[in-house]
Amino acid sequence: MRVVVLVPAAGMGKRMRRCISKPFLHIGGKAILARTLLQFEDSDSVNEVYVIISKMEERRCKEEIIEKYNLKKVTKIVIGGNERQVSVKNGLDAIEQGCDVVMIHDGNRPFITSQLIDESISKTIGYGATVVSIPVKDTVKAVSSDGEIIDTLDRKKLWLAQTPQTFQYDIIKKAYENAFLNNLSSYDDSSLVELLGIKVRTIMGSYKNIKITTPEDLIIAEAFLKD
Repeated sequence: MRVVVLVPAAGMGKRMRRCISKPFLHIGGKAILARTLLQFEDSDSVNEVYVIISKMEERRCKEEIIEKYNLKKVTKIVIGGNERQVSVKNGLDAIEQGCDVVMIHDGNRPFITSQLIDESISKTIGYGATVVSIPVKDTVKAVSSDGEIIDTLDRKKLWLAQTPQTFQYDIIKKAYENAFLNNLSSYDDSSLVELLGIKVRTIMGSYKNIKITTPEDLIIAEAFLKD
């Protein structure tokens, strides 16, 4: 079985308010992207990893991360687009001769565990499509454009989607082809699969599996490392 991991990391991270691209910011003395990729490098369940990066960061990614940490499973650097959906499609198009399972994981989620990687792959083989998710902790309100509360949603039915999101190759390939053919857009890979009428199974994630997006997230990440 061939498992290919796509790691989108082409975003500049404007919310981080730093002059350095988000994937190359350091936590615990190591780049965020390096920490993420090392998790897949150490996984026996993963065969190949494609890093999807901006053209301007291609050399930096190769020298400061792939070569520096001797990442053998990173077999391709794919140039991303202006949007995440374009970047993932570029990654899918780069997979030659297909594969069995495609796992898509944000480059700025460095706290993915081997357990979640293994469970995502094994359940995807059976179900076809899986998403690591966690139940919401807070009460969620639906709010109008002028700030008026419209509805209080049932928290028991609400989950926060994380990554990895994992799919049988034929399913995610068809989902992205359908999205671009019909001009459909989404920040979430699984929603494109749902548009095909295919059910997606959730996998219990971790509240530590954070997406590092803001300066506050860097503080939290450093605390996780110390812990």
